[in-house]
Amino acid sequence: MESRTVKAPAKINLTLDVQHKRADGFHEVEMVMTTVDLADRVELKKRKDSRITVRSDNGFLPVDKTNLAYQAASVLQQTYAPEMGVDIYIEKKIPVSAGLAGGSTDAAAVLRGLNDLWHLGLSTGTLADHGAVIGSDVPFCVYGKTAVARGRGEKLTFLPAPPPCWVVLAKPAAGVSTKSIYQRLQLETMKHPDTDGMIRSIERGDFSGICRRLENVMEEATFALEPEVEVIKRRLQQYGAEGVVMSGSGPTVFALSRSQSRAERLYNGLKGFMDNVHVVRMLG
Repeated sequence: MESRTVKAPAKINLTLDVQHKRADGFHEVEMVMTTVDLADRVELKKRKDSRITVRSDNGFLPVDKTNLAYQAASVLQQTYAPEMGVDIYIEKKIPVSAGLAGGSTDAAAVLRGLNDLWHLGLSTGTLADHGAVIGSDVPFCVYGKTAVARGRGEKLTFLPAPPPCWVVLAKPAAGVSTKSIYQRLQLETMKHPDTDGMIRSIERGDFSGICRRLENVMEEATFALEPEVEVIKRRLQQYGAEGVVMSGSGPTVFALSRSQSRAERLYNGLKGFMDNVHVVRMLG
């Protein structure tokens, strides 16, 4: 049967700001996001019937209707192709529940891949609109560029790619609950990131400016719940990283480096006491 294979890159937050709680119960956010070359591989195979199935090489990934990739296929099927079915296989490279949009990028890959496999002819903007129903990071992952995300994360303003650099990603074994993090945020007293300064630094290709403005308002709450996350950040700073910050609600921490040799030193410094460490390039 006809098939497609789609790359699903991880995202990182260069800034993450939570501004207020909205009337609909969601939080208003403003964040600068980009992509890195750590990616899942999503394989789509057309079926002769209308079933949707999900499989993965990662035993921690749900393969039922709660999986965002399943939901992405279901949205397109119900809206445009009720007679179509697909087998989805996800080869995971992005850690699960890591603050790197692993589930969202898989869903975005399914939207892009099925648009081609099922010959739907939808625009990227339409795919992103469908993605917003599935999850707030999905629209960004559909485009896979560099952007400021506002609203719940679905309102995107695109930016140039940041200057090329190396990214060291470090995820501790402990997981964190995004809901618990939001409940701990002190919206009235928190220090907000310099989002405008980050945007200017990206537009100028100012790597040092980007490193100085890395900031995530969720860090303090995550550190309180999982102190190991703060330990990792401090170690990366001590090892000489040019900029370090937590991605999303955590627990992954990342460091930026212009130098491959320095990035490898950071990697080696962490690899001695934790397993889930990656050295990748920034895409954007």
